Amino acid sequence: MRLLTLLVAGLLIPELAMAEDLPTLDLTGSERGIYCVLIFLIAYVFVATEEFTHLSKSKPVILAAGIIWASVAVMANQSGVDSHIIEQRVKHNLEEYAALMLFLLVAISYVNAMTERNVFEALRSWLVRMNFGYRKLFWITGVITFFLSAIADNLTSALLVGAVVMAVGVGNKEFVTLGLLNLVLAANAGGAFSPFGDLTTLMVWQSGKVEFFEFFALFFPSVVNYIVPAFFMIRAVPDEQPVAIDEEEVKLKPGALSVCGLFIATIGLAVSFENFLHLPPFLGMMTGFSLLMIFYYFLRKDIPTRIILPKPNHGEKEDVDIFNAVRDAEWDTLLFFFGVVFAVGGLGYIGYLQLASNAMYGGLGDTGANVLVGLLSAIVDNIPVMFAVLNMGHDMDLYQWLLVTLTAGVGGSLLSIGSAAGVALMGQSKGMYTFFSHIRWTPVIFLGYVASIIAHYLINS
Repeated sequence: MRLLTLLVAGLLIPELAMAEDLPTLDLTGSERGIYCVLIFLIAYVFVATEEFTHLSKSKPVILAAGIIWASVAVMANQSGVDSHIIEQRVKHNLEEYAALMLFLLVAISYVNAMTERNVFEALRSWLVRMNFGYRKLFWITGVITFFLSAIADNLTSALLVGAVVMAVGVGNKEFVTLGLLNLVLAANAGGAFSPFGDLTTLMVWQSGKVEFFEFFALFFPSVVNYIVPAFFMIRAVPDEQPVAIDEEEVKLKPGALSVCGLFIATIGLAVSFENFLHLPPFLGMMTGFSLLMIFYYFLRKDIPTRIILPKPNHGEKEDVDIFNAVRDAEWDTLLFFFGVVFAVGGLGYIGYLQLASNAMYGGLGDTGANVLVGLLSAIVDNIPVMFAVLNMGHDMDLYQWLLVTLTAGVGGSLLSIGSAAGVALMGQSKGMYTFFSHIRWTPVIFLGYVASIIAHYLINS
C-alpha cells in the first residue's frame, strides 16, 4: 500500500505557521541562488519520471536538499550571517520533518496492519463476487473510493478498488479504461474534504489555517468535482453484464475489526490532542499506536503459533508482530518528505518563496493564485506546491484557505500524471488506462474542476 500515505502526515507541523517570522537571505538574483533552483528542478524531473527510470523518488530529492543547504551555508557566510542563524533554520526544518515522519509512520503502520489482517482483500473479494453490471459497478467503485480516500490516501484507495475493476473488466477494455479513470477522479475528490484525506489537507490543518471540522465545508464541492465528469463518462460505459467470476471468499483474520476500530480511535486521539489539549496531533497518533502495539501483544498470544501445511511434520509460524507493519512502511515516501521539507525550506530561506508569493498572490489576487495552484498540481506534485504556499506566509481568510485546499487536492485529476493514484493505475492497467486515454476526458474533468470552485463559492463564500 505504498504511499498511504498520502494519507496523513503533514498534520504535524506546528512550526510551519512561524515560517514567515524567520528572515531570508534575499539572494534570489544571485548566481548560486539560481543554481539552487535548477538543482531542485532537475531533482523533480527524476521524481516525475520514476515510473520509467525506476530511481526511487527519495534519492534525487535528498541529494538536492543537501546541495541546496550547502549552497545556503556558503551564501550566508559570504553575507556575514551568523552561523547560529543557519543552525536555527536547519533545526526548524528538522522539527517540521520529525513530527511529519512520526505521524506518517503511525498512519502507514495502521494501513499495513489492516492489510495483514485481510481487511482490504476481503472488501475486494466481496465486490468481485457480487457480479454487478458494468454501469452499476462504475458508480459503486467510485463511491467506495471517494469515501475510502477520506481516511486513507488516494493511492491506497485507487489500488484497492482498481483490483476489482481489473478483475471484473477482463475482456472489456472500454470499461477498464473508464473504470480506472473514474477511480482517479473519486480518490482525489474524496481526499479533498477530509483533514485525513490527503497530505495537503493535513498540512493546512496543522498550520492552523483551518480547524478540523471546517474542512467538511468542502464536502459538497468535492462531490460536485467527482459527479460532473462521472455524469458524462457513465454514458460511455458499456451497458452490459460482466462474465461471472468464481471468486473464493476471503475471510477476515482474527482481530481485523478491532484494528479498524483502533485506527478510528487513534484518529480521534489526534483530533482531541489538537483541539482540547492544544498539543501536536502526532502525540495523539503515537498514543493510539501504543494501543495497537498492546493489542497485537495479546493477539499474538491468542492466535495459534503454527499453521499446519499439507505435508506431515512441516509447518510455518504465523508471524503476528506489529513491528512487521513498521518494517514494511513506505520508507521511500518518508525519506521523500525529508527531501521536500529541506529542499523547499532551503529555497525559502534564499527568498524564492517570498518572490513566488509576490508574483502569484500579488499579481493574480488570492482567488486567481489559488486556482492556479490547482492547475500546477496537475503537473507538479501537490505536496511541494502546498508546502511552498504555506511557507510563503501570505495571509488569507478561511474561504481562500479552503479554496486552495480544494484546488490542490482535485487539480491532479486533470492529467493522469497529476496524482499518485493516476500514475499507479497506469502501471497496473497493462496499457488500458494511459495518459492519452485520460486526456481525452480532460475537458469534462476541467468542467468538474470549475464547477467545484463555483460550488465552493456559492456554499462557503
